Amino acid sequence: MSVNMNGVGYPPAVQAAQAQTVRKETAETAEAKTEQKQQVDTYQSGDKVSYKPDEELIKQMKDDLAQTQARFLTSVKDMLTKQGVKVAEGDGIWKQIAGGKFKVDPETQAAAQKETSEGGYWSAEKTSERFIKYAKALTGGDPAKAEKMREAFKKGYEEAEKAWGGKLPELSQKTYDATMKLFDEWANEGKAE
Repeated sequence: MSVNMNGVGYPPAVQAAQAQTVRKETAETAEAKTEQKQQVDTYQSGDKVSYKPDEELIKQMKDDLAQTQARFLTSVKDMLTKQGVKVAEGDGIWKQIAGGKFKVDPETQAAAQKETSEGGYWSAEKTSERFIKYAKALTGGDPAKAEKMREAFKKGYEEAEKAWGGKLPELSQKTYDATMKLFDEWANEGKAE
């Protein structure tokens, strides 16, 4: 299975490596900008701290997610089509994936395992960190808004279960738990002040 990237077909393992390199470079740049921006946008005046959403980081994270998801869906659609499986449209593809009525070639499986294992882009640790980073970007890092963002995350998780057609895979459950822990840490930052 291969997906056409910039007019050249690459096998999934190469695509995954390229995507991981781009994501790492993007994340490092975003992290540096975020630190600089937080110094400007979160300021203290007497005893009052002011928080502002990081619109630039929000846009960058949305774009990164959209690109990563599009590559994944294209890869899955190509794999299913090659097996003669009619690909579901819209959110129906998630239930189709959940049904597991297809075969994954060894190269694609290895790339997926690498991406979901410890330190991989889709690992529970990295994904939960992105959730919290996004929540902080939306709120300017205000710990007083951590609970509101936690509730939004829970609602999103429930919606994902509906789209999936039931309980999400173990990796998603681990991500949920890791995210809840990070929400706890963030909320406690406000209590320490």
